[in-house]
Amino acid sequence: MITRAEVRRPDLRWPLPEGMAERLTGARVLALRRRSKYLLADLSTGESLLIHLGMSGRMLVCGAMQGDFHHPYPAPQKHDHVVLHMDAGARITFNDARRFGAMDLTATDDAEGHWLLRGLGPEPFGNDFHEEYLVARLHGRATPIKSALLDQRIVAGLGNIYVSEVLHRAGIDPRRKAGRISAVRAATLVPIIRQVLAEAIAAGGSSLRDHRQPDGELGYFQHAFRVYDREGMPCPSPGCSGTIARIAQAGRSSYYCPACQR
Repeated sequence: MITRAEVRRPDLRWPLPEGMAERLTGARVLALRRRSKYLLADLSTGESLLIHLGMSGRMLVCGAMQGDFHHPYPAPQKHDHVVLHMDAGARITFNDARRFGAMDLTATDDAEGHWLLRGLGPEPFGNDFHEEYLVARLHGRATPIKSALLDQRIVAGLGNIYVSEVLHRAGIDPRRKAGRISAVRAATLVPIIRQVLAEAIAAGGSSLRDHRQPDGELGYFQHAFRVYDREGMPCPSPGCSGTIARIAQAGRSSYYCPACQR
């Protein structure tokens, strides 16, 4: 149960909901779930706390037993914007230096209708995301395959790093028009997407600048990158003599091997 909620500023990326501290205080967390890049905490009040970490946001859990480890309370930080004090002794802090993150309260029964969630595509690990679905969604599209896979309306939750890694494993040039990729090649993207995400989750994510796990530890998937942030380095694909290149697509960096990605 949330025994006390501290809301230390009126807004993040957008204004925080009215009376947020009062609406959270005394609420019991019934379930935690995720939709795309959004975290949802379903509360006993009939509302759900919606959280997006943005570019630099972190949810840190301290002061409670986690396995065999006890994480002491750290000193308050400048960018600790929302703090939840739990009845079991834990303290959950939303820290966001750049304030690109977001928090909102929405009715649990209609959470999928929230303006940030409606229109999202299927989850990569969900049953609705399969080879036939992706082939159909990519068919006829003139946008680059990199942009198509980053489109949250096609598949929810994929980010820039992981799409670069997926396309390298699939041997597909990120500039290639999505609709020009054969159905056979497009279908192979589904298991590759799941494999890359599963490996990243097992490694605790990718810590390049701001990402931390809830206990404050770094993620380690960046040590397994094949192309992302490896400009000028040899391609790791067996038998490939290419060099990793970087290009800009829609304001984002794309890393790929011009020799083996076609």
